[in-house]
Amino acid sequence: MSETRKVRLATVSLAGCFGCHMSLLDIDEHLFELAGKVEFDRSPLTDIKHCGPCDVGLVEGGVCNAENVHVLREFRRNCRTLVALGACAVNGGLPAQRNHLDLGNCLRAVYETRPGMAAARVPNDPELPLPLDKVHPIHEVVRVDYFLPGCPPSGEAIWAFVSDLLAGRTPRLGHALMHFD
Repeated sequence: MSETRKVRLATVSLAGCFGCHMSLLDIDEHLFELAGKVEFDRSPLTDIKHCGPCDVGLVEGGVCNAENVHVLREFRRNCRTLVALGACAVNGGLPAQRNHLDLGNCLRAVYETRPGMAAARVPNDPELPLPLDKVHPIHEVVRVDYFLPGCPPSGEAIWAFVSDLLAGRTPRLGHALMHFD
């Protein structure tokens, strides 16, 4: 009797709040079922920093700096199927609210003009990732195979979506899982 190969699953968080990963944990008892079907690669659950070859990659967060671009492109290269998970990955989400502002003015307002920040300057350290002029949804940087909207999507929606992917089906979520309250 041969053992079925587990699907390699990776996750990454870019510019966002980490809420989609929290919803992934909200699949509750299905975590045990998921662990039986997948081998986790890069993920906060494994603390692996670079993605190896994977079957499925889940990306939460938008793209707001040069490091996000690098991480996302590496992730795409290594994932056969890529899923934009949540509003930030799908359309830029809350971080994209800064897109109508001048980034330089915004940084100066935060670092140079706040009370109690006497003689402060906008950080300029080579260790800090270079910010982009706007926050991008991930499909503006790489090809995306599936989009799962929500802020965040519910644990039930994530479980149904991932279950379909693992079973080789095209994910289809009905109204009950895609409502926005």
